[in-house]
Amino acid sequence: MTEQEDLSHERLKHHFAQRVTHQAHQILEIWQRLQTQEWSASGLAEFSEANGRLQRFAERFEQPEHRELAQATDEVLQQIADNRGRLSSPLISDLNRLMQRLSRTGLRQGDQLAHTALPPLRKPVYILLQDLERAQRLTTQLEFFELHAVALSSPTAFYRAMAERHPAAIVMEVDFAGPNQGLALAAEVQVGLEQKLPLLFFSQHETDTPTRLAAVRAGGQAFLTGTLEVSSLMEKIEVLTCVAHYDPYKVLIIDDSRAQALHTERLLNTAGIITRTLTNPIQTMAELADFQPDLIILDMYMPSCVGTELAKVIRHNDRYVSVPIIYLSAEDDMDKQLDAMSEGGDDFLTKPIQPRHLITTVRNRAARARHLKARMVRDSLTGLYNHTHILQLLEDCTFRARRENRPLSFAMLDLDHFKRVNDCYGHPMGDRVIKSLALYLKQRLRKTDFIGRYGGEEFAIVMPDTDLESAFQILNLIRERFCEIQYPAQPTDLCCTFSAGVVQLHSDSDNLKMASQADEALYFAKNNGRNQVQRFAR
Repeated sequence: MTEQEDLSHERLKHHFAQRVTHQAHQILEIWQRLQTQEWSASGLAEFSEANGRLQRFAERFEQPEHRELAQATDEVLQQIADNRGRLSSPLISDLNRLMQRLSRTGLRQGDQLAHTALPPLRKPVYILLQDLERAQRLTTQLEFFELHAVALSSPTAFYRAMAERHPAAIVMEVDFAGPNQGLALAAEVQVGLEQKLPLLFFSQHETDTPTRLAAVRAGGQAFLTGTLEVSSLMEKIEVLTCVAHYDPYKVLIIDDSRAQALHTERLLNTAGIITRTLTNPIQTMAELADFQPDLIILDMYMPSCVGTELAKVIRHNDRYVSVPIIYLSAEDDMDKQLDAMSEGGDDFLTKPIQPRHLITTVRNRAARARHLKARMVRDSLTGLYNHTHILQLLEDCTFRARRENRPLSFAMLDLDHFKRVNDCYGHPMGDRVIKSLALYLKQRLRKTDFIGRYGGEEFAIVMPDTDLESAFQILNLIRERFCEIQYPAQPTDLCCTFSAGVVQLHSDSDNLKMASQADEALYFAKNNGRNQVQRFAR
């Protein structure tokens, strides 16, 4: 086969792969919509039909991984149909896991074809700033993170681009093409769209409330001010465009009546919420540690203890201080309801309750709790887990790995010569490098891995279901790619490297010992010349 024929063959393969990947995106978009509404019969039918198309395309165009995932999804959907359309917690978990795997197939396909001059599989992000050169620099930097962005110079260019292809997201400066004209332009292009496009507004200066309000009315889902830095922008775009890594809310139902608990469980499962039922309240603390729910639904009157007593026991543990507790009881005495809420509860719902009322209350409370927890356990600069929480996650994963007899690896990373970066380029550049490594790790690692900022320029990674050799290979590949990123600076652009130490859980170790051993391996990597990954030698 000649070189020209080989390239044509590759382009044909890529074209077929795009058809399959496009259908996969359609499924993921439907999946995302299902999370914001009750899982109606029509919604599940649309999801099933789209999955059937994916299976047919994957078979026709010889895409075995997509075919396997479509078949597995079809099996779960058949179980739901056999269950008269009701979703149990295991079925929801299975669908969520399959959708996460499906989302990653598109990214892997793009990686495999990256050496050819073919167009990217993912939709572009349109960037519209007053300073076109600045927008073009941003697009170049975003390419390092494998995000395809297009800088547009005028409203005309924007209209033309929108007519050709809708983007994954729009980054619009408020004053693009004139004072507040960006607001009007963004609102205009979304008129009539069934699904509004993710829209991020930007302003070089702090803005007043009327401008912010106009941005919300124009469909803005995020607003950035000041310096538009690539790591912050990339982080926002990822949040706005995420369609697959939906993490269902988890609710622990504590009720001594098995019939009532099952009724509540069915209602919440229908809305795509994972539940676990406990009829013996004495087992609550062990169940909380294992399940880690976003919210607790608690019966008021149980034989072994009163709901308010159990709420106090839960609140004694600092880990569960912010977990919402909703009392669900037939008690209709307002004074008793208020007294109960003062004893560690957040809300009181009276039986019988309308399904929509229960589902909406649970969703709203769980969403706010997650948002609050994220601020409590995450580092403000990078958005990664903070030092305390990453060690807590390591402890949780160690317990789970032992119980299930699964491998677990833990790694410590440290940026090389970071003091020199701060001294020569300034602390803002140092923060920029830290944020870019945090973002790069989030992109390259699995959603099931946990990444934390251990302190300063040091990071920690908990890798469940990963043996030592696999962890080493993954981290070494990340290390090799990260050092290729360039940061615009004077007099020359800056490149950075990191060193890492990695260890696997063994029968004679625990979470604290793993942290110490990973740190020891990191120390060896530093002393051995830096820019390398070292395994802990037992």
